Amino acid sequence: MRNTFLILSIFLFTSAATIHAQPDSLWSRTYGEHDIDECDSMILTAEGGFILGGVTRTSVPDNFDMWLVKTDVEGNPQWSRSYGGSESEVCHSVIQTNNEGYILTGFTSSYGVGERDIWMVKINADGDSLWSRTFGGSELDVCKSIIQTVDGGYALAGLTQSFGAGGYDMWLVKTNADGDSLWSRTFGGSELDVCKSIIQTVDGGYALAGYTESFGAGGRDMWLVKTDADGDSLWSRTFGGRDSESCHSILQTGDEGFTLAGCTESFGSGEYDMWLVKTDNAGDSLWSSTYGGDEREDCFSVIQTTDDGYTLAGMMYSADTEEDMLLVRTDVNGDSLWSRSFGGELLDDCQSIIQMEDGSYALAGRTLSYGAGFTDFWLVQTGPDPVFVSSESFNPHPSSFILQPAFPNPFNSFTNIRFDLPLSSDVSVSILDLNGRSVATLLDNHLNAGNHSLIWNAKDHPAGVYLCRVDAGGVSLTRKLLLVK
Repeated sequence: MRNTFLILSIFLFTSAATIHAQPDSLWSRTYGEHDIDECDSMILTAEGGFILGGVTRTSVPDNFDMWLVKTDVEGNPQWSRSYGGSESEVCHSVIQTNNEGYILTGFTSSYGVGERDIWMVKINADGDSLWSRTFGGSELDVCKSIIQTVDGGYALAGLTQSFGAGGYDMWLVKTNADGDSLWSRTFGGSELDVCKSIIQTVDGGYALAGYTESFGAGGRDMWLVKTDADGDSLWSRTFGGRDSESCHSILQTGDEGFTLAGCTESFGSGEYDMWLVKTDNAGDSLWSSTYGGDEREDCFSVIQTTDDGYTLAGMMYSADTEEDMLLVRTDVNGDSLWSRSFGGELLDDCQSIIQMEDGSYALAGRTLSYGAGFTDFWLVQTGPDPVFVSSESFNPHPSSFILQPAFPNPFNSFTNIRFDLPLSSDVSVSILDLNGRSVATLLDNHLNAGNHSLIWNAKDHPAGVYLCRVDAGGVSLTRKLLLVK
């Protein structure tokens, strides 16, 4: 594996965008051999490195295996493993589990009962396979996104042709910790309905986001489905115009609303633009913003930043460079602060983004411009975000004691806890389980009046619901946190 040279360009979308410096690339790595290797998912591991999951072609023309690459925090490869049979397998989503192993999911054509079945593979920390499960019927069934749930089991979401009301429906499968199916639900109508991203919500239910051709205003609309803890639908919302829209990534924000990111053909300035939609906790739209030029842009992954803004990652197309990785940074209202592209003369994109504790970004996707093969896994590490939370953004004279919503929440590895002190005080910040037992003490000190922020790194704690309690001046404030792995 080798470092690759990055051609960096600045891509400003609108004259109204606030101009900031953009983070520089610190390094990049490619992973692959002499054929097709495409990354679809990335996580930050508990020990601080990265796992990249996707697909590798094992024979021409169309035999593929799931492929995982494990690296240290600087992107140096530690091991790689492929998983598959005599036909094709693809990994769309990978997570780290409570026991520090991993789960990868996507589909298999080698195993199961249908044309394609959901395939769920459990591996240990060294990448050795422990068990696998298939889910599906006689037709095509695929998992696009998986999470570990607060009970230690898993929720898998994607699409099914074998079950449901139409040609393809959203499909939600709930399992126990051993991967055994507990129940499943389908959502959809007579046309194509797909889930691209799932989260567990702070009320213990689920939010599924993707697109629908059965409902909505256009040929294809963003679709958000909210369920209870048993997977029963509570409500759904569509977002779009007369043309095509799709959601690839969803967040629940500190106000318990949702942020959906993807692309729109109905709005914006180009063929397709990145599209960010913010809703309240009932799924009703509060605002939306588009980002793009005259050609095509798409967002595949979105994160909430430490100042409550967003960073969108995906691709931009131009006649000169085909596709480049694209980052767009916004404020809390979705207004663009800066954007940056990374890539060469051929096809390069970003499928997954992580913000590190120092405000820098790790970006993973595929590259045709660099590397040893036709396409390679591509991992890019940037410098810190220039608008990473700074002391200037805080109010130095708060009028009351407030515990702000944590963000992100739900979260995977770390979350930012903020509180406002109107007077100097002795302050204790603790993390409790639902039985009221302390699992971590983040702070026990005297603080001056003002706004304060600290990070809880929960990599050594199991997934579940926790309480953050802040004690100051004889008053206790508590907020719920949801750790999902």
